[in-house]
Formats: sequence, structure tokens, C-alpha cells
Amino acid sequence: MSARRAAIAGLGMTELGKVYGRTPAEFALEAVSRAAADAGLAPADIDGLLVNPGIGNDTDLRLQATLRLRDLRLLTTVQGFGSSAGQMVQIAAMAIEAGMADVVACVYADAPLKQGAGSGAAYSGAGRAMRGLGSLPAAAGLKTAPARYAMAARRHMETYGTTSEQLGAIAVAARQWAALNPLAQMREPITLEDHQSSRRIADPLRLLDCCLVSNGAIAVIVTSADRAAALAQPPVHVWGWGQAHPGYPAHRGSDFGLVTGAARSGADALKMAGVGVAEIDIRQIYDCFTFTTLITLEDYGFCAKGEGGEFAASGALAPGGSHPTNTGGGQLSSYYMWGMTPLSEAVIQARGQGGARQVAKRDLIMVSGNGGVLDFHSTLILSPHPKAR
Repeated sequence: MSARRAAIAGLGMTELGKVYGRTPAEFALEAVSRAAADAGLAPADIDGLLVNPGIGNDTDLRLQATLRLRDLRLLTTVQGFGSSAGQMVQIAAMAIEAGMADVVACVYADAPLKQGAGSGAAYSGAGRAMRGLGSLPAAAGLKTAPARYAMAARRHMETYGTTSEQLGAIAVAARQWAALNPLAQMREPITLEDHQSSRRIADPLRLLDCCLVSNGAIAVIVTSADRAAALAQPPVHVWGWGQAHPGYPAHRGSDFGLVTGAARSGADALKMAGVGVAEIDIRQIYDCFTFTTLITLEDYGFCAKGEGGEFAASGALAPGGSHPTNTGGGQLSSYYMWGMTPLSEAVIQARGQGGARQVAKRDLIMVSGNGGVLDFHSTLILSPHPKAR
């Protein structure tokens, strides 16, 4: 591997949540500008741009013109849905290490929330044409992401005895972390009883099993570790990465709901980093639903397969627990910026800038991305320390 190891040097975040009247491109402009300023760089220093367009594919290569960037050496969109943030950092790191670019901005921006419309409408799929065999799941009633994730959760429950109360423990832990995060959208404490009394969205998933929907943008700046060391913020070093895309067959033999691509992507990332799962201090897990957290923790090896429910119910994930997880409140309670939610919190924790929620031991942080319905996976291993050569 090249001596030009990569590090995250800048983080830029817009106002997140119910923020109306702005386009994704406008959000992206602000986030990239803030990320560059955070690193102590000028926008003109950027020679690579990776764009994750969001659910509406509203931002694309034309963002270069919006940002007034000239002579880019790397420019592309990355659409792995929730796995995109991890994929972008991986691509940026490879470009840095190969000498293809020196300063790469990675940005996600979206504005699915519309004033006067419920958040469920943003991801309802209404108006999207479905034809042929691809329309069969919808014809069977699997028309929304909650319905499809509910099917996965139900299979796990039937196989391993996982319970709704155990999923509720994940939601409660996320809210406990969010209460410590001034950026979080939902900071009011919740109890397991609150979870159990929240309305059903798609059995067995309840309202408090489901993530938020947010407008806004987040960007990171990736550069060489040597350059990052001389910039304005503490560098966050990229130690390892992996991807996995299972391509579940839609028939009886599928592992859907039992094993995800996190198993392969996590193992690859740990191998590249040269560390074991027991050495990870903080977990930033993509949590579009409580079940996603549970199965990802299992697949990463933090507990045995089928024991994720007991692991969550033990309090291990919550503040003061043995395995601090989603320390900003995650997508369940903080903000929903696809894979940039876990990535941004990982950067904050690695820098030691988490304030009341800062975890004391932060040598190694594992970050997951999940896209589609458990279809696309990315993993990063990050650290405030340079990786030994």
C-alpha cells in the first residue's frame, strides 16, 4: 500500500431536520463549504468531488459548477443508498493513496421532507412505476421500506426468538444518547413502555422502531494523513474498509433477515485494519430501523448470531454500557442523513468533540452503512491515531 494513507480532515453539517425552502444543491454547497473551512482549506484546494444524490437523485455532477470548482481530477456520483458514505470515503482514500487526487470532498444532500406533508410520504414510493416481476412484492403488500424490514425482523424473531421489547431497548438506548446531543432532533427521553405503546407501522415494527426523515447535507474532506496533520482539526485516520452486496434471491433458500452483507464487509474492514472486533471501542451503526442495528451488531461479531436481542436488552449499547453504540442518537433519534449519520458521529467522537456524550476510549471506531433493504453494505474502521506502517 502507498505511504499516502488517507484521513478525514474536515466535517461540514448544515441545519438538519425540518428545514424547508432549500434545494439539495443549496444544502450541498453549504456542507462542502463548511467542511473545507473546518479543515482550514479553501474550496479551491479541492480537486476531487464525490456526490451521493439521495433518494430523489436531485444532486449530480453539476454540483461542481454550483461549488465553482475548477480542474477537478476526480468527479463522480456514488449511489449505494445508505452505504454510499462509506463507499465515498473508500473511493476517496484509494484516490489519495494512488496519487489521483489530493483533497476529496464527499457529500450527501437531500430534501425529501415537504412542508405540510407527513414524513412517511418522503419514502412511500408513490408515483414510481413498477412493471413485470419487479411489481410482485408490491402486489403482495410489500410496498414500503418498513414493510420489507418488518419481514426481515419477523424472520429473525421466528428463527431466534428475538422480541419486540428487545428491539425497543435499542430505541431507548438511542434516545438516551440523543438526549446528550444538542444536534439531535428528538431529545425527549423514552421508556420501553413508550416503545411498546407506540403505534404499529408494519408488524412487528412500531413507530419508535423507525428512523427519522430529515432535510439537509453533510460533507467530509478526505486528504493524505500527512497533510491532515498540518490542518485545523485533529485528523481521523482511515485504517480499513470493506463492502458487500449479497443480492438475496427471492426464494426459500435466501439468508434475508438472518445474515447481511455486514458480515463480509465488517470482516474485510477489520482485516485491512489489522485489528479484531474486540478491539473496537465505539460502534456507529446504520439504524434506519432498530432491527438493522441488531443484525449488524451480530454480523460484525459483537455478539453471537441470534443473541442480538439479549445483547441490546442488557444495556450494553446505552450510555455507560460496555459497547457504546450510535453515540449521537443515530438515525432513530438524531438525524437521518443516510450513511453520513454514523460517519459524522464517528468523526466527532474520534476528534474528542462529543461534549456530554463523548466516549472516553475512542482508539478505534467501526462505522456501518446499509442501503436498500439490507442489500448494500459498507464498513469503515477509523481512529484518531495514525496506522503503523
